[in-house]
Amino acid sequence: MPLLSILIFAVTIAALIDLITRDQSQVKHLPKMVWLLLVILLPFIGSVLWFAVGREYGEGGIRLPRVPRREARPARTAAPTQAASADTRTTEQQIADLDREIEEWRLREEIAKRKRGESAND
Repeated sequence: MPLLSILIFAVTIAALIDLITRDQSQVKHLPKMVWLLLVILLPFIGSVLWFAVGREYGEGGIRLPRVPRREARPARTAAPTQAASADTRTTEQQIADLDREIEEWRLREEIAKRKRGESAND
């Protein structure tokens, strides 16, 4: 239990020092005075909240060490296919082409049905 008290006291002191030395422009979400009261009145919760959401970190945020990546596998180079080539048609043109294809399929199906019907009647 005494170790927990010492830990809470140390985190609170660190939060107070960080809060007091920080410029107002680096304080987020609440005014600096409100953060100060929050850290003093609720030592552990206020300190954790201060470090989690109240303070502005540097440009990149908190720097975490990165795990070195294994060497990347070389990408497969496939011959470009017709589907992979860039389509320069607009969306409306593509939709119109698809509508024409659908209509053509429908008409072919209708012709095939009529031919089957005529051959059955003979």
